[in-house]
Amino acid sequence: MATPTIHTSVASTTTSTATPSCTTAVPGKYGRVPATACNSYYNYDPSFEAAIAFSVLFAIITVIQTVEAFSFRKGFCWVIIMGLSWETGSFITQALGSHHQQSSALALVSQLLILLAPLWINAYVYMTTGRMIWAFLPEKKIWKVKAMSIGKYFVWLDIISFLVQGMGGAMLSPGSSPKTAKIGMDIYMAGVGVQQFFICLFITLIIRFHYEMLQLEKTSFAPTNKKWKWLTYALYATLALITTRIIYRLLEFSRGVNPSTNPLPFHEGYMLALDATPMFLAGLILCIIHPGMVLVGPESDFPSRKEKKAIRKANKEAKKAKKAEKKLGQENTAYSPVYDHSSTNLVQDIEMQNRHEGEFYQETTYLRA
Repeated sequence: MATPTIHTSVASTTTSTATPSCTTAVPGKYGRVPATACNSYYNYDPSFEAAIAFSVLFAIITVIQTVEAFSFRKGFCWVIIMGLSWETGSFITQALGSHHQQSSALALVSQLLILLAPLWINAYVYMTTGRMIWAFLPEKKIWKVKAMSIGKYFVWLDIISFLVQGMGGAMLSPGSSPKTAKIGMDIYMAGVGVQQFFICLFITLIIRFHYEMLQLEKTSFAPTNKKWKWLTYALYATLALITTRIIYRLLEFSRGVNPSTNPLPFHEGYMLALDATPMFLAGLILCIIHPGMVLVGPESDFPSRKEKKAIRKANKEAKKAKKAEKKLGQENTAYSPVYDHSSTNLVQDIEMQNRHEGEFYQETTYLRA
């Protein structure tokens, strides 16, 4: 990744004014300049070979995820496909940037993509968990929170984190002033911290789901598909890998930009080992244990918009019919005999009334005669 290069200023020993600590260097092969140069867009010499290797690795699992999404007919998998595509795009642009190191555009695109791609994978975990709750728990909710709402709420929280991190990442563009870059780092760290806070909250929901499923297995409602455990463990592992990457980024940006006290931004190996590798492993795990292998059957996914609309219409008509039935019952009660409201007695009352009217008519006719 094109880790932002921040060129600081040092105070002169002879005057009270600050002078730049960097100088503009003449680019060498592939536009390379020392990391301390004013026209450097990288804190290290990016490896073309490493960028190509990770481009290929991420491209492979992106293709696998795409094939699995169509095979298992899981439309929501476009989210992880997007995240892995961004990882792939980040390393492709870094490979290009390693041979065009004076291109600030390539450095910026590579940086933004790798900083934001994990948020897509994070959202995918939220969406998968919501569908597992819907598919396996009879009540279809955790702690009174509906399965469909769980994914929706946490995805929106993830979007908020995405916007904050995107704002901070944009301010870390190569060539930014030290002040702007410092503000960008603080904003990005705030966004990452918020993301980790939401992950911690979400882990409690997964643990609760895991517990309820274990209790459910002791009853007659035990699910026949035992693969839910493997998918649950896969989600645990994915969140752990995302957390590893978040801790690395927090340490990278919080400890300053002095190579002697904070070597993290100045060695590409740290980024490859603590950011790229965890995200690749997360994508690989979700390829091996794909949600489509576990979420099967008519209850494996949320109702479509068309189905939700039909359900709402049916519920509305049912309420309307119930209201009309209640109103009709009140009207019938107003004309029922005072001593009994049953339909059988009502028929008997009418027959008795007709009989009395007939007898009265016969008596009246006899008297007249």
